[in-house]
Amino acid sequence: MLNIRRLSANKAGFREELDQLLAWETVSNQSVNDIVNEVCARVRSEGDAALLEFTAKFDRMSLEKGADLEIPKARLQKALENIPADQREALEISAKRVRDYHERQVQESWSYEEADGTMLGQQVTPLDSVGLYVPGGKAAYPSSVIMNAIPAKVAGVEKLIMVVPTPDGEVNEMVLAAAAICDVDSVFTLGGAQAVAALAYGTETVPAVDKIVGPGNIFVATAKRLVFGTVGIDMIAGPSEILVYCDGKTDPDWIAVDLFSQAEHDEDAQSILVTQDADFAEKVYESMNKLLPTMPRKEIIQKALDDRGAIIVVDNEEQAIEMINVIAPEHLELSVDDPKALLPKIRHAGAIFMGRYTAEALGDYCAGPNHVLPTSRTARFSSPLGVYDFQKRSSLIMCSAEGANTLGKVAGVLADGEGLQAHAASARYRVKG
Repeated sequence: MLNIRRLSANKAGFREELDQLLAWETVSNQSVNDIVNEVCARVRSEGDAALLEFTAKFDRMSLEKGADLEIPKARLQKALENIPADQREALEISAKRVRDYHERQVQESWSYEEADGTMLGQQVTPLDSVGLYVPGGKAAYPSSVIMNAIPAKVAGVEKLIMVVPTPDGEVNEMVLAAAAICDVDSVFTLGGAQAVAALAYGTETVPAVDKIVGPGNIFVATAKRLVFGTVGIDMIAGPSEILVYCDGKTDPDWIAVDLFSQAEHDEDAQSILVTQDADFAEKVYESMNKLLPTMPRKEIIQKALDDRGAIIVVDNEEQAIEMINVIAPEHLELSVDDPKALLPKIRHAGAIFMGRYTAEALGDYCAGPNHVLPTSRTARFSSPLGVYDFQKRSSLIMCSAEGANTLGKVAGVLADGEGLQAHAASARYRVKG
């Protein structure tokens, strides 16, 4: 029997209980920090030798030289040819849909000319190189390859390097096939903090990149935090989350399984139901207890729901919307009659799944939008991964003689006000008379 929290938005102390429920500490403990610091320092100073040592230690794979870490492109193509036809078709459909969606995100350079001939604008260019971390072994996610690699390729990234751990030599064929479909340039059998360090600093075999993206465990997340500044990173992600808002008219079994879909990721995942229908809340709870034994990952689901899940009963739709914006969920399902009518009121959510037929799981795999989303309430200020994360912008300024005359006077006054005389002089040297 599930021991999920049953909360009422009107109960005394509710907000404090909600804050406690949402709290998630993403900072690593000291022992994790110490390990990551050592691993990254050694990879930076020793290169391939450190990579081979750590791969033997953590992934139990003994390789003779750095070149053995690379998976040949022919091996990726072989995986694509040998996986079952339905898996290949699903990967290709997913890749096409994700590409079609992300092609609409491409930002173009722009400029405009003022009356005096001064030109101002913005030049948009892709990053030169990106590293993609993909979890490996049993916890392998070919969907992560698609969601991270395709936006980078659409943006025009020239070099996309993928790292994927293969503990005990265990290779996930769908991950390799996805790399082939996405035209990843190089793949290395690397995982953990050592993989992140290799991408950040470069070794004799693994080239350094400009940005690292992709999910990983606490050691990977800690290493990404450590190397940020040397390279860019996408985000430090917390556990997966879903908030389902339902008006009570959807099949409770559907809602129960939607809540399970995120809870099965790991024991720290968070699933929350918000509804104004107390009877429906009870029906969903009954469905969860009925369906939980049928789930292969039932132990993980139960722990996640017992520890961090909740069923919250609110008075009305307005209170539900307030709850959504406070929680700022990674995934939001609006299982109501007219979900579009609610959109203007929703300010904070990573991805919004609208209507009774739109399961969040579709977004994880093949709907088109990216499944790399802000977690732990960071949807208040962050956005889904997209093409824009693989493009950078340079400002363009080209003054005409007349423009330099006008702007030079203004800049000179402002520079004097800041006590920066060389700035003032530089601006005024181009002022006429």
